Amino acid sequence: MRTFRLAMAQVNVTVGDLDGNTKKVIEYIQRARALHADLVAFPELAIPGYPPEDLVFKTQFIHENQERMRQVAKASTGIAVVVGFVDADSDAYNAAAVAYDGKLVGAYHKMYLPNYGVFDEDRYFKAGTTCPVYVFNGTTVGVNICEDIWYATGPTTAQRRAGAEVIVNINGSPFHMGKRALREKMLATRAMDNGAYVAYVNLVGGQDELVFDGGSVVMNPQGEVAARGPQFEEGLVVADLGVEAVLRSRLRDSRPRKERAAHAHEEHPAPVVRVSEYSPNSQRPHVAPVLHPISDDVAEVYEALVTGTRDYVHKCGFKKVLIGLSGGIDSSLVAVIAADALGKENVVGVAMPSRFSSDDSMTDAKELAQNLGIEFRAMSIEPAFSAYLDTLSPHFEGTPFGLAEENLQARTRGNLIMALSNKFGWLVLTTGNKSEMATGYATLYGDMAGGLAVIKDVPKTLVYKLVDYRNAQGPEPVVPRSVIEKAPTAELRPNQKDEDSLPPYAVLDPILKAYVEEDKTLEEIVGLGYPQETVRRVIDLVDRSEYKRRQAPPGVKITPRNFGRDRRMPIANKYRPY
Repeated sequence: MRTFRLAMAQVNVTVGDLDGNTKKVIEYIQRARALHADLVAFPELAIPGYPPEDLVFKTQFIHENQERMRQVAKASTGIAVVVGFVDADSDAYNAAAVAYDGKLVGAYHKMYLPNYGVFDEDRYFKAGTTCPVYVFNGTTVGVNICEDIWYATGPTTAQRRAGAEVIVNINGSPFHMGKRALREKMLATRAMDNGAYVAYVNLVGGQDELVFDGGSVVMNPQGEVAARGPQFEEGLVVADLGVEAVLRSRLRDSRPRKERAAHAHEEHPAPVVRVSEYSPNSQRPHVAPVLHPISDDVAEVYEALVTGTRDYVHKCGFKKVLIGLSGGIDSSLVAVIAADALGKENVVGVAMPSRFSSDDSMTDAKELAQNLGIEFRAMSIEPAFSAYLDTLSPHFEGTPFGLAEENLQARTRGNLIMALSNKFGWLVLTTGNKSEMATGYATLYGDMAGGLAVIKDVPKTLVYKLVDYRNAQGPEPVVPRSVIEKAPTAELRPNQKDEDSLPPYAVLDPILKAYVEEDKTLEEIVGLGYPQETVRRVIDLVDRSEYKRRQAPPGVKITPRNFGRDRRMPIANKYRPY
């Protein structure tokens, strides 16, 4: 039986690291060749790194990435290689190089350029117009890129009509909670509709705010998972595809012939490039398919946060990080993520108590640090805070203690933690969650001061679930139970609680999801069962806090719509949706 051995290299590349990315691609080519693969596929824009953004405007960058692509092509001795790069003539293209036996045999230019959410490819690339197919070892392979596969009719359909038995789709598909299931459902549909194997190879790793989860998958023509790679790990996923069965199925089904005749006038050009014919000598022992298990949503999010934090810190050239430990659940979660991402020896926790900090907060912060095995420091902000108050007293005379004094404590902490960062070269991780960022319940130049906002896209109610998940992974919980059970508080005034300023998080988070992620109107949100006064207040808080969010550090994206790359609202904006 004629089979086609496909290898999918889900690799972690770094934007702009042309030499490092190329070296990694060539190493994986060698691994795939040693396993007697007919073809090895790499992710979208693997050579320049994804997304390259405005680097594409630099002609030198494009030329150097093209030269690295030629190096990769030379390394393709005895194997077919598909790898993403930036191609250019009079314009730039998001492209897939197709090489075989040391030579470039073609290039595919992405036809559907996404321009929504985190994507703005129309800014950088011109769309391709043809979708060739290639014959390797007697098997006809269609190559396309990411967004191309999401359309029911498009390059995949044209390539199948040109005889493609296998569709290789290379991707830089960012993670968000719930996306894996949606993606696999779509791929199963494409495989069944086209009666072909669909191979989806995805990036792994973090790049700025984005995280790529891997999870490369092969769907057979019946829409069943034939192979699946791990999530959030580099790896080579190898599968033997029974392509002879594809031909037998098509011989019995006359519908595609009639469909092709009916749509011939609207077909994308799909030339067939014959590279190598089938050789009976290519028979080899069968490779058992690998089906990595899938995780639930909370586990996926936790791994995404660990991956995003690790790669942001390392790719930006840092080794150690610094976290302000308040004894609360947010800073506790960030510390645990950092320790898992970077190793306990590379995490420093510092407690900065004030006159309003409870003894329990210090105890909880110290216990967390001991459980994690991270370095722990403590320094009171009281001397500096008192000095600020003395300096300001002539100007504040006759006014009550209020928000200015509360924020002054947070800014004192921000000054101290950034001083440690400057002195020792440690990157500061901030600890604000999405519920706080949405409503502006944070202090500019205070608790927002830092280099990476790890849980910036994590709603408060999900914070608790993530802590429970992580506590369940070891023999003993790492986050003390007292941290989880205490009422959330900023401890900037006596007896302060978050619910003094915000609705309960169980109420707030669904309202924020409806307004921020789903663009529901006030009336629609009230229709979900929430009080109109509460909904209106939340909307007002969100809209008035845009200027704060613009000054926050980047944070790991884990929801379908995050602040920044996804949701882009004007700062000076008088429109109110009520």
